[in-house]
Amino acid sequence: MIKQAVIILALVGIVALPFVLRPKRTANEKADVTLVIITPHNEAIRHEYGLGFRQWYKQRTGRNVFIDWRVIGGTSEIARFLESEYVASFQNHWMRELGKPWSTEVLAAFANARLAADAPAAAQEARRVFLASEVSCGIDVFFGGGSYDFIRQAQAGRLVPSRILQTKPEWFRDDVIPSSYAGEPFWDKQGRWIGNVLSSYGVLYNRDALKRLGITQSPTQWQDLTDPRYLGEIALADPTKSSSIAKAFENLIQQQMQDRLTALQAAEPGRPAAEIESRAVREGWVRGLQILQQIGANSRYFTDSSQKPPIDVSQGNSAVGICIDFYGRYQAEAVRRRDDSARLEFVTPRGGTVSSVDPIALLRGAPNREVAEDFIEYTLSMEGQKLWNFKVGAPGGPAQFSLRRLPIRRDFYAHQEWSDLRSDPDAEPFEVSAQLVYRPAWTGGVFRQMAFIIRVMALDTHPELVRAWRAIAAAGSPPEALAVLGDMEAVSYDKVTGSIKQALNAKNKVEEIRLANALGATFRAQYRRAEEIARAAAARANAER
Repeated sequence: MIKQAVIILALVGIVALPFVLRPKRTANEKADVTLVIITPHNEAIRHEYGLGFRQWYKQRTGRNVFIDWRVIGGTSEIARFLESEYVASFQNHWMRELGKPWSTEVLAAFANARLAADAPAAAQEARRVFLASEVSCGIDVFFGGGSYDFIRQAQAGRLVPSRILQTKPEWFRDDVIPSSYAGEPFWDKQGRWIGNVLSSYGVLYNRDALKRLGITQSPTQWQDLTDPRYLGEIALADPTKSSSIAKAFENLIQQQMQDRLTALQAAEPGRPAAEIESRAVREGWVRGLQILQQIGANSRYFTDSSQKPPIDVSQGNSAVGICIDFYGRYQAEAVRRRDDSARLEFVTPRGGTVSSVDPIALLRGAPNREVAEDFIEYTLSMEGQKLWNFKVGAPGGPAQFSLRRLPIRRDFYAHQEWSDLRSDPDAEPFEVSAQLVYRPAWTGGVFRQMAFIIRVMALDTHPELVRAWRAIAAAGSPPEALAVLGDMEAVSYDKVTGSIKQALNAKNKVEEIRLANALGATFRAQYRRAEEIARAAAARANAER
């Protein structure tokens, strides 16, 4: 009996311990108002902006605000979640509040930004009713992620104009937050989304791992990652799951297009400009895909999480990883802080990346609109902008985490007296030399198709690609094998803007599966053929010795 009593008491203690050690309730749980934010931002950003806004809001209003952070994954997952939530909410509004019959026609029309002017009356009514409604997903603010997804959400009608363009017009000038820079849009003209912080893309590498591989020259350009010595050593994220990595890959392709344009203009100055540009875009597209194919062949994996590659590089599990700038800088700083090591270094390829924006937006039907508008204003105020790049403990800086990101406000960088307070005092995104100028007409309309092609070409067919690449490397990279490996006829620029785009935009998702299977089979056949050619070349070389 005594033994049983001891066991029971021990079990009770185990169950009760978490409740005993639970932190005391904070003032946030006695909040006067709640703000619901959905975000792909990491815990450090959520912590600093949650703390900063609560203090800012308390000083301005005398009230306490509780922030309910909704974290479900990356931007792509958030986009799918919002779409499903608004479908359910609008269906309820349409059927129960308006008493109208639900149909596939209404479902396809209400969030369709490209609804034809001659669409059926029911479809046009559904779209009109949605855009005039306060249909809600129960969330106030969408904070963080790439502009591509925000543009799509705004076009669908899930984002609505905030008051910030009217209340703070002095912030939206070329010397503060320009409407665009180097071809990248920085805010929506209707105020449905506003860029909040800048992002660029690059390579995080581990010096110890490079030494292990016998690589003495650290990577500085995207193309450096095609070196076969990196085989199995590159950490990548799936571009169909991570919009930031898809943007990095788009930058790589645009750099090839821009380089080709410059070369053709110099070589054929008498040719019509439109003809030269058309040729440069098509040839640059192919070359960009070939570089991405070879980087994919060197990859250790394609992960669903864009945060995983920097961690693996820091641990030496991978030599290099492609990532967004602040993941790379933050990981390098964390390693230096932990063991005083400089083994990690983050670099942005010169002329190979643009400064794109992570926006913030107000969601349609926001249940707490007033405080949501205040949060948007706070993040764009100089108080909010300082959190992105001030050091921990600096006046006006973050309390616990150094975020290592670059503010969007151009006037932030004019304050030379803040140099010692900044984590990255040498970073001047508006003064970058050899700036890549983003041309949305080149790849903006096929962004989703680009990510899909890369996935099929390098992820779905990864085992076959790696075998072919290993055989090519062992044979000394015979040109005939490389030509077969890098044949992009099936995914040419004309096809991606034509039949491939049409298939991926089809309402029937079976078309996408069929396309993936067909392209996958094409690339697998190419890879097997390239492997055979490489092995034959190696055999001939051995026979001649």
